[in-house]
Amino acid sequence: MRLNRTLRVLLTCVLTAGAPAAYAGAQIYEPLSASVRAALTKAIADQAVPYLAFETESEAREWLVAMSARLEKRIPDRVAREELLVTVHYEAKRAGLDPQMVLGLIQVESAFRKYAVSTAGARGFMQVMPFWVNVLGGGEEHNLFHMRTNLRFGCVILRHYLDIEKGDVYRALGRYNGSLGKPQYPNIVLAAWRGTWNFPIPKAASRSAGGNLTASTM
Repeated sequence: MRLNRTLRVLLTCVLTAGAPAAYAGAQIYEPLSASVRAALTKAIADQAVPYLAFETESEAREWLVAMSARLEKRIPDRVAREELLVTVHYEAKRAGLDPQMVLGLIQVESAFRKYAVSTAGARGFMQVMPFWVNVLGGGEEHNLFHMRTNLRFGCVILRHYLDIEKGDVYRALGRYNGSLGKPQYPNIVLAAWRGTWNFPIPKAASRSAGGNLTASTM
């Protein structure tokens, strides 16, 4: 089983190494204070079931249908596609991020390839560097090729960079990609966010029972 998984990962990397529209970089290790490390570790720990949080179920379904249609060519399997979208939405909202921005980042970082690996070793949908698992005390239990694990780490890390940069999205994206100060990467992510993944989110979105759609209720 382990050998087959390893071969699948290596084959995926070889087949997609030259694919366009992916600008994977690498977060750069920076020492964290004990309080910041503790806060990030706590943020990684939640295991609640992902759901779409909108004011009404119809708004949640409208978002899911719209995003699913845009992602269909990259992920043909509807169940896998919708599971990814619900989890992205949940993890982004949980970290205080716009889900559409996270979708734009994933498009640029990995082109929605679950087993993508950058030349620097960043892994998965959000191209998370493996050092984060050790920094946050996760150990071997955190597999960065696991969809939710990857999205959880990626969103928490991006939130951390936004906090460092006092909400400056442009600089936070540069930090995430390991290219702070270079305009190409932030501009590409922002273009994907505001173009491909643009969607009018209702201002009154909430976590009311009527609007919570989990992957099992879609």
